[in-house]
Amino acid sequence: MKQAVLKKPGLVEIREVAAPREIKANEILLKIHRVGVCGSDVHMYYGKHPFANTYPMIQGHEYGGEVIAVGADVTLLKPGMKATARPHLVCGVCPACKRGQYNVCQDLKVEGCAGPEGSAQEYFIIPEDRAVLIPDTMTYDQAAMIEPAAVGAHSTRRAGDLHDKNVVVTGAGTIGNLVAQFAIARGAKKVMITDLVDSKLEKAKVCGIRHTANLAKESFSDATKRVFGEEGFQVAFEAVGAQSALTEVIGGVENGGTVVIIGVYVQNPVVNMGFLGEHELNVIGSMMYRHEDYLEAIDLVDKGVIKTSPLITQYFSLDQYHDAYKFIEANADQAIKVIITVP
Repeated sequence: MKQAVLKKPGLVEIREVAAPREIKANEILLKIHRVGVCGSDVHMYYGKHPFANTYPMIQGHEYGGEVIAVGADVTLLKPGMKATARPHLVCGVCPACKRGQYNVCQDLKVEGCAGPEGSAQEYFIIPEDRAVLIPDTMTYDQAAMIEPAAVGAHSTRRAGDLHDKNVVVTGAGTIGNLVAQFAIARGAKKVMITDLVDSKLEKAKVCGIRHTANLAKESFSDATKRVFGEEGFQVAFEAVGAQSALTEVIGGVENGGTVVIIGVYVQNPVVNMGFLGEHELNVIGSMMYRHEDYLEAIDLVDKGVIKTSPLITQYFSLDQYHDAYKFIEANADQAIKVIITVP
């Protein structure tokens, strides 16, 4: 079978390997159909991910596949069904794991990122405890989008009750868009998403995010006044991983408000801690997701509440994995979600 291997920063090679090993009693063999290219994958491609630098690496932690075979003890799935799975590899014994926060396990590894091989290959074995069923009503494209959608589910849950609150989301890429959609689904009063690229903001509108702001053409303060008026905003989600975006939301959020950090920062940002304390702001982190976030994401995508199809902008085959990265490099403004198809 074929695998796409990130041998070192800037180099992806396709290699032929033996068929998958025999599955264990609790395991499931998937035929991979779709793999999403994540922002974290791009950071790894350039060797700039702050928490993942393992090479060579078979990437891929966003995927959808067909169940080919199941172990003797598996009850969740049967051959012919569609499935995906959480990529967490956790210890199960650290304090975070014991209290159910395994997404921040002190020894956390992520398949296709900082752990064993990921799904960028023709066949992939997953354990039942991390697997989730994808309904027949959903496509393999949608299955591959469940992982980023679960980020939106988890981060908006982290912010507490959003009902009747005004929300800002920085960054209209895949994650920012899905976060904004989940904020709307959770009852936010108004949600404004920001970016520097008009085409990404237009995609946001297609996905039902009415309020947008291009900060290359309008200042952040002017945009918030235009959208929220004197009410301002009470919650912000920083999904860019940029100093400027963080500074704006911390400086602009209502006193006592909440800022949720989602973006990956290549360089550590500077935060005015005096301002933070003086205004009693809640600045909290959000790390990936948990199983319930996957289940909620599947439910809302299946119902059409969360839209993923407009975010898919390009397709490349498994053999073109390196070309996909080069396309993203040359066309960053055009690429939102690039999907790898596995024939």
